Amino acid sequence: MSRTAIYALAFILCANFAQAHSHHNVTEIDFTVPIDGKIYLHGALQTFLWGISFPIGMVLGLSKSKYHVPLQTINTVLVFVGMYFGHHHGGRQYPETVHGLMAKIIKWVLLSQAGIGIFLRLHILEKNVRPWIVPIHSLIGKIFPILGWTQMLFGVATALGFCRGGNLGQCAAHYIMGSAFIGYAAIMVIMLQVGGKWLAKTGRSQEMLDSSVIMVWGIINTFTEHHGGPWSHKDMQHTMMGVLWWAGGLLGIFLSRNGKRSFVPAVIIIMTGWGMSAHEQALMISSKIHALFGYALIAAGTLRLIEVCFVLNDKPTPPGTVRIFQHLPPYLLTLGGTLFMSATDEEMHNADGLGIDHVTYALFDFSLSFLLYLIITFLVHLYSNSGKNASSDHEGDDMNAEEIGYAKLNQNGNAVANHKNQHFEEEEDDEDGPEAYELTEHDVANEASGSGSRSSDDASGRKIRGERGHHDEIDWMNPGETKSGGVRL
Repeated sequence: MSRTAIYALAFILCANFAQAHSHHNVTEIDFTVPIDGKIYLHGALQTFLWGISFPIGMVLGLSKSKYHVPLQTINTVLVFVGMYFGHHHGGRQYPETVHGLMAKIIKWVLLSQAGIGIFLRLHILEKNVRPWIVPIHSLIGKIFPILGWTQMLFGVATALGFCRGGNLGQCAAHYIMGSAFIGYAAIMVIMLQVGGKWLAKTGRSQEMLDSSVIMVWGIINTFTEHHGGPWSHKDMQHTMMGVLWWAGGLLGIFLSRNGKRSFVPAVIIIMTGWGMSAHEQALMISSKIHALFGYALIAAGTLRLIEVCFVLNDKPTPPGTVRIFQHLPPYLLTLGGTLFMSATDEEMHNADGLGIDHVTYALFDFSLSFLLYLIITFLVHLYSNSGKNASSDHEGDDMNAEEIGYAKLNQNGNAVANHKNQHFEEEEDDEDGPEAYELTEHDVANEASGSGSRSSDDASGRKIRGERGHHDEIDWMNPGETKSGGVRL
């Protein structure tokens, strides 16, 4: 069976699984009916696919890996298998919810993406139609992690009966803001490890992007936190938080112009954390979880400030030299987002009713934040070491091997050794022209005849350092060190 036939068969199987499902006219959730094994299997399979496997496939597509198509084909088939278990079970029944509506949307997105993928594998109409289809396929693939994350949140809320009735607004606010902090952390990791060249090319700094997003988010928050009626303390605090963000964002944009670094985004995170740490709640466990969320933001902002001002000395992160310290701010933002998403009123009342204290609850959030940050960093690492990037890295290793003197010997037995010592020799190397490297024996002999003190046997393949000591000795055991800074290998 050809590969195209396999993809077509997978497409047909997916379409057969995608059947409408009746919710048996259920209007309320009966919590006395337990959740059966098929629902747990549905949740576990879909969480793995949308949280791990689909993002891996997306990254493999971005890096042009040959494993992208097979993995995404398997993922697509398994998603519909998971949908089948979600609709055909004998346990607790649920009314029509936003989770079910999102499932219908995702079904058609998957079928469309599968159809586009099959079309691209056929390599037809390559001159007039394919150039328009490729960007669409790429865009849909990039939104898979967002679709999956949103559907997983809807699934948890549906299974537990949360975010219904008057709790919808408060639930949405926690989930949106918590997800925003985790998304911000993901963007920081991407820019930290693979986005440096793009920032340098565009002449922007990370703080310019951060300040722009903070400003826009602040404007939205300013006009959406109060919904009429008397103003509560929470309304006023959240509204003023929006004013803080757009005012600080404007300052950050101004200070970050022309590619400069800025302190503003970090300070805004610190101030937001301080405000949330003092955000009193009705339950003690809720107040403590909100306080931990605030402390996580304060720590993230403080460490980000130290990173920009003192670790990097107001400069961009040098390519390939990410320090461990620089992972602390995005991880703490991930932790803060996780804590905030788990601190809705319904979740806190549920935990309090089960007798869970804030320490146990926080330890669960800490564990979840580690797993989330593991997935984020792994995906960025995978992009840098798969597909076209893996081959380019291999070529880069060969280039570095030549630069540090480990290249193959040429026919004359002379090593192609352009030694590169950035920390101690960068300024001296910049002063020398190309003629200072790889002098032939004939060239060195001519110099020796003029000075009467050089032999061609000692000078082959070396770098001559301008006016410095033609009589200096060479330390063959330690080629990076010379007496009086003379001849270097």
